[in-house]
Amino acid sequence: MADRTAPNCHLRLEWVYGYRGHQCRNNLYYTAAKEIVYFVAGVGVVYNTREHKQKFYLGHNDDIISLALHPERVLVATGQVGKEPYICVWDSYTVQTVSILKDVHTHGIACLAFDLDGQCLVSVGLDSKNTICVWDWRRGKVLAAAPGHTDRIFDISWDLYQSSKLVSCGVKHIKFWSLCGNALTPKRGVFGKTGDLQTILCLACAKDEVTYSGALNGDIYVWKGINLMRTVQGAHGSGIFSMNACEEGFATGGRDGCVRLWDLNFKPITVIDLRETDQGYKVARGENSRGLSVRSVCWRGDHILVGTQDSEIFEVVVHDRNKPFLIMQGHCEGELWALAVHPTKPLAMTGSDDRSVRIWSLIDHALIARCNMEEPIRCAAVSTDGIHLALGMKDGSFTVLRVRDMTEVVHIKDRKEAIHELKYSPDGAHLAVGSNDNSVDVYGVVQRYKKVGECIGSTSFITHMDWSTDSKYLQTNDGSGRRLFYRMPSGKEVTNREELKLVQWASWTCVLGPEVNGIWPKYSDINDINSVDANFNNQVLVTADDYGLVKLLRYPCVKKGAKFKKYLGHSAHITNARWSHDYQWVITIGGADHSVFQWKFVPERKSKEALHIAPQETLADSNSEESDSDQSDVPEMDSEIEQETQLTYRRQVYKEDLPQLKEQCKEKHRATAMKKRERAPGSGVKLHFIHGYRGYDCRSNLFYTQTGEIVYHVAAIGIVYNRQQNTQRFYMGHDDDILCLAIHPLKDFVATGQVGRDSSIHIWDTETLKPMSVLRGFHQLGVCALDFSADGKRLASVGLDDNHTIVLWDWRKGEKLSAMRGSKDKIFVVKINPYLPDKLITAGVKHMKFWHKAGGGLIGRKGNMGKTETMMCAVYGWSEEMVFSGTCTGDICIWRDMFLMKTVKAHDGPVFSMHALEKGFVTGGKDGIVALWDDTFERCLKTYAIKRAVLAPGSKGLLLEDNPSIRAISLGHGHILVGTKNGEILEVDKSGPITLLVQGHMEGEVWGLATHPHLPLCATVSDDKTLRIWDLSPSHCMLAVRKLRKGGRCCCFSPDGKALAVGLNDGSFLIVNADTLEDLVSFHHRKDIISDIRFSPGTGKYLAVASGDSFVDIYNVMSSKRVGVCKGCLNYITHMDWDKRGKLLQVNTGAKEQFFFEAPRGKRQTIPATEVEKIDWTTWTCVLGTSVEGIWPVISEVTEVTAACLSNDRKVLATGDDLGYVKLFRYPVKGKYAKFKRYVAHSTHVTNVRWSHDDSLLVTVGGGDTCLMIWAHELEGHREFKQCDSEESDIESEDDGGYDSDVTRENEINYTIKALSTNMRPMTGVKPHLQLKEPSVDERQGVVRGSRPPVSRALPQPEKLQTNNVGKKKRPIEDLVLELVFGYRGNDCRNNVHYLNEGADIIYHTASVGIVLNLTTSCQSFYVEHSDDILCLTINQHPKFPNVVATGQVGDTGDMSATSPSIHVWDAMTKQTLSVLRCFHSGGVCSVSFSATGKLLLSVGLDPEHTVTIWKWQEGAKLASRIGHTQRIFVAEFRPDSDTHFVSVGIKHVRFWTLAGRALLSKKGVLSSLEDARMQTMLSVAFGANNLTFTGTISGDVCVWKEHILVRIVAKAHTGPVFTMYTTLRDGLIVTGGKERPSKEGGALKLWDQELKRCRAFRLETGQVIDCVRSVCRGKGKILVGTRNAEIIEVGEKNAACNILVNGHMDGPIWGLGTHPSRDVFLSAAEDGTVRLWDIPEKKMLNKVNLGHPARTISYSPEGDMVAIGMKNGEFIILLVASLKIWGKKRDRRSPIQDIRFSPNSRFLAVGSTECAVDFYDLTLGPQLNRINCCRDIPSFVMQMDFSADSTFVQISTGAYKRLVYEVPSGKQVTEQAHIDRITWASWTSVLGDEVVGIWSRNTDKADVTCACVSHSGLNIATGDDFGMVKLFDFPCPEKFAKHKRFLGHSAHLTNIRFTNGDRFVVSAGGDDRSLFVWRCVHAPH
Repeated sequence: MADRTAPNCHLRLEWVYGYRGHQCRNNLYYTAAKEIVYFVAGVGVVYNTREHKQKFYLGHNDDIISLALHPERVLVATGQVGKEPYICVWDSYTVQTVSILKDVHTHGIACLAFDLDGQCLVSVGLDSKNTICVWDWRRGKVLAAAPGHTDRIFDISWDLYQSSKLVSCGVKHIKFWSLCGNALTPKRGVFGKTGDLQTILCLACAKDEVTYSGALNGDIYVWKGINLMRTVQGAHGSGIFSMNACEEGFATGGRDGCVRLWDLNFKPITVIDLRETDQGYKVARGENSRGLSVRSVCWRGDHILVGTQDSEIFEVVVHDRNKPFLIMQGHCEGELWALAVHPTKPLAMTGSDDRSVRIWSLIDHALIARCNMEEPIRCAAVSTDGIHLALGMKDGSFTVLRVRDMTEVVHIKDRKEAIHELKYSPDGAHLAVGSNDNSVDVYGVVQRYKKVGECIGSTSFITHMDWSTDSKYLQTNDGSGRRLFYRMPSGKEVTNREELKLVQWASWTCVLGPEVNGIWPKYSDINDINSVDANFNNQVLVTADDYGLVKLLRYPCVKKGAKFKKYLGHSAHITNARWSHDYQWVITIGGADHSVFQWKFVPERKSKEALHIAPQETLADSNSEESDSDQSDVPEMDSEIEQETQLTYRRQVYKEDLPQLKEQCKEKHRATAMKKRERAPGSGVKLHFIHGYRGYDCRSNLFYTQTGEIVYHVAAIGIVYNRQQNTQRFYMGHDDDILCLAIHPLKDFVATGQVGRDSSIHIWDTETLKPMSVLRGFHQLGVCALDFSADGKRLASVGLDDNHTIVLWDWRKGEKLSAMRGSKDKIFVVKINPYLPDKLITAGVKHMKFWHKAGGGLIGRKGNMGKTETMMCAVYGWSEEMVFSGTCTGDICIWRDMFLMKTVKAHDGPVFSMHALEKGFVTGGKDGIVALWDDTFERCLKTYAIKRAVLAPGSKGLLLEDNPSIRAISLGHGHILVGTKNGEILEVDKSGPITLLVQGHMEGEVWGLATHPHLPLCATVSDDKTLRIWDLSPSHCMLAVRKLRKGGRCCCFSPDGKALAVGLNDGSFLIVNADTLEDLVSFHHRKDIISDIRFSPGTGKYLAVASGDSFVDIYNVMSSKRVGVCKGCLNYITHMDWDKRGKLLQVNTGAKEQFFFEAPRGKRQTIPATEVEKIDWTTWTCVLGTSVEGIWPVISEVTEVTAACLSNDRKVLATGDDLGYVKLFRYPVKGKYAKFKRYVAHSTHVTNVRWSHDDSLLVTVGGGDTCLMIWAHELEGHREFKQCDSEESDIESEDDGGYDSDVTRENEINYTIKALSTNMRPMTGVKPHLQLKEPSVDERQGVVRGSRPPVSRALPQPEKLQTNNVGKKKRPIEDLVLELVFGYRGNDCRNNVHYLNEGADIIYHTASVGIVLNLTTSCQSFYVEHSDDILCLTINQHPKFPNVVATGQVGDTGDMSATSPSIHVWDAMTKQTLSVLRCFHSGGVCSVSFSATGKLLLSVGLDPEHTVTIWKWQEGAKLASRIGHTQRIFVAEFRPDSDTHFVSVGIKHVRFWTLAGRALLSKKGVLSSLEDARMQTMLSVAFGANNLTFTGTISGDVCVWKEHILVRIVAKAHTGPVFTMYTTLRDGLIVTGGKERPSKEGGALKLWDQELKRCRAFRLETGQVIDCVRSVCRGKGKILVGTRNAEIIEVGEKNAACNILVNGHMDGPIWGLGTHPSRDVFLSAAEDGTVRLWDIPEKKMLNKVNLGHPARTISYSPEGDMVAIGMKNGEFIILLVASLKIWGKKRDRRSPIQDIRFSPNSRFLAVGSTECAVDFYDLTLGPQLNRINCCRDIPSFVMQMDFSADSTFVQISTGAYKRLVYEVPSGKQVTEQAHIDRITWASWTSVLGDEVVGIWSRNTDKADVTCACVSHSGLNIATGDDFGMVKLFDFPCPEKFAKHKRFLGHSAHLTNIRFTNGDRFVVSAGGDDRSLFVWRCVHAPH
């Protein structure tokens, strides 16, 4: 029989011909050792030109497309394509991986670049967003990521002169990036007028912020900052593909085939034209003669490297630059298919779609000849004498050349389709030519290739052919997978297979046939193997396939799925593979990568020597992995292991899914939820003891702790067992099955890993049982193996996902260090090398791998052994290279490094567990023997057999069988601890006796449970075919066990406790003696499982037996006869109960039916629900009926309540369900969805629950987890509940403590993103910049406007605008500087006013500006780096970080782009940004808080999940993140003394959080401790000593919490919601602020003592009816208050005096704005019904008038003595400024007045309204204000109005984007353009008109320019728009898209803008932000 192992010989890559020049750039460099580094296909190549040697880097698994060189020029980074592409950083000297960077990019990695000191690497992805990612590459960690651009990015570079700045360029863009925190912020390069906006292909950075870039048109663009400074035109003839900077200057290479050198100032030095070289690839092919194109240049000293599109590398010496050397060449674009080897010489011939044929010397590794043909070449063959070379072409012709001079012999075209295969016969007489026309033609060589025969028989194209050695037969393969034979030369098909039996084939290149069956995988019919070639001498076969794999197999290989060795290197499909004539080499060619690989063949004997000689050999071979297919000759797998490998641990529903499921179900059940629901019971239970140990599918999960206790796990519980006291303590942090456990080297911490969709690992302290760290977010489905490193700092874990991912963690930080896919098969163990923590091993099914860490990845090598066995356990020995592993056959393998040294037989059957000791080892196996070994496994020192005979008297139970399979062993305290498959934990004394400590059921579900009627005993029966009796008293032991023939599902004690009935799974049942467990009687009447069994009460006369086939049989126990059968159920029976009289049976079925039967006959009764409740039932274990309606959860669609049991005092009902929850309800449980207490301990379904006879204990059994759990029942008096107190019920009550408009507004507000804002006014029509102009009269006559004849009779064009300062020289305004902001965001943000610098300054925010106000000078300074509205602000209170502020802003989606929400951390005094944190909180960041040390920052998002995130803000690193709550969270704050504890509050929500490593664990607040407490909406939080927390509620109460339990309520601390609380750090006093009416006793502000017992109230003297405080802060003797009405007030603590520091409009928008004609004061009118007068020099509000109605517009008269105000209700008012008395008022319109204006001569008042009208009033007629006229035919509402200088015209801009001019006061429209052009206007506030078309920008498709104002000098116009931008243009600006400066700060929607007198200031009014910004104008110098 043929050997089925892989061949022992191997291949070693020796040479690669080619270079990837196509679709890649900048990929060719000199290393420090002067070698050349580049890549081809999937291989990194380091080429030493002096010695003509190549080294290969083989760490990629797909095409490499990008490369970067580290600044020290030894390390190289390469990026690849693929679905999950990764970046490798490797050493060009050793070609070993240093780091792997993965899990961020998709599709591929387009560009890479190292920064100046080589610490950071930037990469650009090929995904749709072209993601840019910055890595700390040594740690494999992402520092920042952001979407790069919507279109392709071609190059990226670090600015080598300024740190943390980058530049990227690509299709039609260049971007300048700055890196701060984790944020990459781009600024687009401004092309301006200097150059065209076009694609930039490459770039290089120089000093002083200068960047040089190469453009598509051949120009070089020079950038200064972000602006294009100049261009170097025509640097190249066309696109510049590559630019390389070095000490001497820059080198550029272009598509024109030239390389140019430039000095450091980019002055040209010289040109090297490669088109003139006599070497290289001449493309003289008519239609695509594109010539040579340079893709990569590298200039080092006097050498230049050039890579071309056509896969050539030139080296040029600068001083001899017209003689370039061609040092590497390969085929160019187009597929490469043709390959032939010379029959006698070491030559290979290749031909490609690039139409060239090339001959390569395999000894010199060089191209020795080439010839260009007319057609693409598809196949080649050399005649037997080596004289002729035949080439098959794509067009169906073939050509024969002479090899020596490449001259043509013949050219024949007989076919239309491509020739895919041709071969000469071994006797040299014939040439067979196979084409895609489905036929083979035979030509006679001597007859000048005359056609002599034709083979037709195939129905598909010919793929492969072979001749027989006697040249008489030909075999063919075709595309349909058929193999045919022909007689030669006639071509007749051979159908009789007999005559072929003796045929010997000259070569074997066919893929079909019995000899090569093994090349195909076992179960697939795919044809992805392109080429095969057999080496008859060495009996090996080489194959080449579509996946880029070269494989070696034995030849012949008859059975499918043969073993192989595989070699990577080619990227995609390999088209051909051939042995050289002497079998020294294999040549393979790649289709798409058009490269030629030459592999050295190392036969068997050589490969044995190679192991001992050079490590380099094995290194290059490290890529030859054994095959993936399962070996055919593996021994039978052990049954236990078989079972274990098949366990998937998948769940239908994971606990993580519950919140979503609940949400979905809640919607359906809102209505029922509103009803009053049954309270939870007063008493609770506490886990007391568990019988069980998980041994059946876990190993090595049992250890001694430091204190000598024993730690292990079962179900979802980590157990610490004290064997002296026989007690257990529990770690209950997991919520599903724990699968593995590892102990820290110091034996104090334990790591446990669980099942879960996103499964977590907990590291916890065995003393305190508190989690130290939780690791999650990486493993799916579950964690199956764990190991700590020897120093205890690292932890390795293996996941249960399909790839069994291995992760290495820094567990304290919770940081993932590295990860890699482990193996397709199951991994059982992972172990970290105790000497080198960077190395680890994994062992599992047919798997033993040795790993070492490389950056963010791990590199693994298979152990070197003949055939891989399944390994069950492994340990490291006494030195770093020694490893010992135990196999499934009972051997111990001894490894050195990765080589198997020897094996030792240790056990019969698998070795499941081993442990290294100081001087030896201990092993345990399936044979039930514990063996002690010396330190070399030379001899076995001692064995212990686990037998009943040696069981010591103190045992807590009985051994079920002798020699149980041993699954875990551990040593310590003079004992050996042993865990068995049967769920027993034993302690073996060194001297021999064995003590049994704990035991439970074995594998199989446990369903049957019964408690004894009057003793503390219980019985269980399980699918493991045992019946057991347990002692529930403190001795906690198993008293008796009996094996059954079948598994059982139910059991029951008789009322006197003497008999025990057991129902079995085969339909039989027995009654046994309850003491001896001996049979009394047995019956077998049913086929299906017996599901429940019950004795009738009293004397136990009847026994009811329920079965799965839906019957209940009733037996008379005394007479042992069946007396009745209950029929009528439609489904299997699940539960049964007797009534007290023993007459009535209640039955539940699986279809949720409830039936009643009468005993003993079994007659069915119908009983109404009301009566059922009155019946006195002996027991209640049913789950249906009105009295237990409330036990079914909201999500009952996905989960069943499996069991219930009513306590004997009938007060508490316990239930168990499919999710593993044990719940307690108050009985009876009427009404749906009752409240309950819930306990998690069982992992999957709880199958049964029972109270003990005196209700002191609750006993529960778990199905899958095999556990018996005993819970102590704690009655109501016991208040000292432990931390494992229950969770509250699922649905919160709907009453959340009341309604408050402010809270509702804050909860429901939708923050607009500026960049996405839409228009504020309901405009109609076409925007001005899109309107087509009507030609003026002049233009119609051919006169061009503005080019009047030089001597004109006409009058000169008048000024557009009357200017006020005519005498002086007019100066344009160059810039605006923010001087003042009037406003504070108090109405929807909170906790955002703070003291700084001991109270000298205060900080607050409005719009997108952070404001620091100095209280002595009242000067403001601003932080303006936010791109959108600030929503929250906090200051760092740690003295190490003085004046550090964090602010969070609104944002769009969390895609990490510039519009994503972000948090800025900045210095309040210098305004310097310290860190920017881009976050995934889509919507915005609504709360921020610093930790006690000031190093961590907590943020909460507005996203639907309300995510809570913790940052290390200095590094910009996200530490942890978790979904917060389904509804809005308002505030989250760190405890002032902690870095790990914080509290979040929100809508019906308070949660207490702990940071453990990188995980956030949280507890809901528990209210049940106080009678009638209900979960309200919580608004604010403060802290007290001893873990006290105070939360302010919507109803005005304050809740006081101790840890997470409510201990007290301070009722009505305020009469309205408590919006804000502040904890003073220095004295612990607490300030609260709320909403209430000021009264004598109380106010909206209160100062409390540390316990919130006493308080002092302050009144805010604001004159408001209701004070609403939104923010408080306490300084020295002063309290700072921010109110809903946009005031900031300072209150003195002693005298209670109030000082208002900041005023603002409380509601917006602020529509009206009027500047005084001669003083620096201005008026604003807003929606809040006030008009306010502001003084700019004094920086304050002078006065305010309450109008009682929202105001819309305001205007001063020309003298400044009167003010006109237009209202929203259509009224307008005129006030006298001096007295603020009303001079007159009028209401002629019903809709808002939009603009109001005095005429310059003060005679007329124009009033424009939404009713499409402008009314004129004559003021000289006195204050009764009669309308004298109005303008009609206005197409839409009026926006702005301006009078002409002579008061005779008015211009109106309207909502239809039309500007109209009317006469005053007649109201007639002026339509003639020439007339309009001559008007001089007194003011210009219109956004419409030809003069201002330029103010409309390109991107105003949804939004508008809302307001404008021309300066008094008439030279500038300032505008405001819906995006919140203020822009400054020159006036007039008739050209579209005029140049401008833009100023940010406002929120969306500016409403108005005005210049003050003398153009000193611009005032802008905000819509959304209710703020007024005052900008100082900077005038141009004279």
